[in-house]
Amino acid sequence: MARDYYEILGVARDADKEEIKQAYRRLARKYHPDVNKEPGAEERFKEINRAYEVLSEPETRARYDRFGPEGVSGAGVGFQDMSDMGGFADIFESIFSGFAGGMGGPTQQRRRGGPARGDDLRLDLKLDFREAVFGGEKEIRISHLETCETCSGSGAKPGTRPRTCSTCSGSGQVRRVTRTPFGSFTQVSTCPTCNGTGMVIEDKCDTCDGKGTNQVTKKLKITIPPGVDNGTRLRISQEGDAGQRGGPPGDLYVYLFVNEDEEFQRDGINVISEIKVSYLQAILGCRLEVNTVDGPVELIIPAGTQPNTVMKLENRGVPRLGNPVSRGDHLLTVLIDIPTKVIPEERELLEKLAKIKGDRTGKGGLEGFLGNLFK
Repeated sequence: MARDYYEILGVARDADKEEIKQAYRRLARKYHPDVNKEPGAEERFKEINRAYEVLSEPETRARYDRFGPEGVSGAGVGFQDMSDMGGFADIFESIFSGFAGGMGGPTQQRRRGGPARGDDLRLDLKLDFREAVFGGEKEIRISHLETCETCSGSGAKPGTRPRTCSTCSGSGQVRRVTRTPFGSFTQVSTCPTCNGTGMVIEDKCDTCDGKGTNQVTKKLKITIPPGVDNGTRLRISQEGDAGQRGGPPGDLYVYLFVNEDEEFQRDGINVISEIKVSYLQAILGCRLEVNTVDGPVELIIPAGTQPNTVMKLENRGVPRLGNPVSRGDHLLTVLIDIPTKVIPEERELLEKLAKIKGDRTGKGGLEGFLGNLFK
């Protein structure tokens, strides 16, 4: 006894057309002979196709619901032309696009003759350290496709118009039906006459040679937000390549790269640098002018500052990207310059200080004394 078609597709008897279509897609993908090599997969695939063929058409489904399999026994079982099956061919294409073998290779997009969005473009841009910190306006040069002004993007000579391709009737595709013991399969390929556009240009525009676009180099002024870093990506809307057949242009993506600075480094939103002081300045303390990204700032070195001490200048770092009011800090590492040679007057004073400290002096003694100072 033949299995119930609703049971084969795994749907309820009151399932709507969309539920039946989804169930068919799922099962057909699973049991197609090119995918499933298990015993019985081919028979299951034919059974699924038969069930969908009946239940997808309102008239045959109504006869099946009323009279059972006998009511639809006269209907074709898959050897009819796919062009007469409407949605079935479309479903079949969407399921098996990308499969080769019995399908004759991957299928193409269904229709290419409508408006198509232009391609996105990428530009790499280098910034100086302070440009990345504070942002600003930057002028760039790009080369992209723009819609031909002569033909307004149609590709046809002014006064003429493209005509609908007679080979594919404007669909941009041609179909070929192959009959097999398992049913009729359709293969979809790009129309060779119009190359998938659906239109044929008989008199090409002299300016763009029928392409509808021209390569143009132009200058743009873009705004760099404060706080950008290596790898930050800026999107410049509609500055990519022009679209085809009236489609919108793509976007331009600017990738930012920051040049290294001789004095400053960056750690997130903090700026890092070093400052060198003499051993006397470290011992006695001092006030020094140091460089920051904002310019010179006075820094207090406390008496007795040790080597590699990190001093912090708050809110002198990098603005937070997207919130420039919030800034990081400037962190300065203190390096202490210990001399390798001293003049006689300096040595005399240091030896007196060593005696006060009770440190031995002599050859190598000064270095030992200074080393003790900064333990």
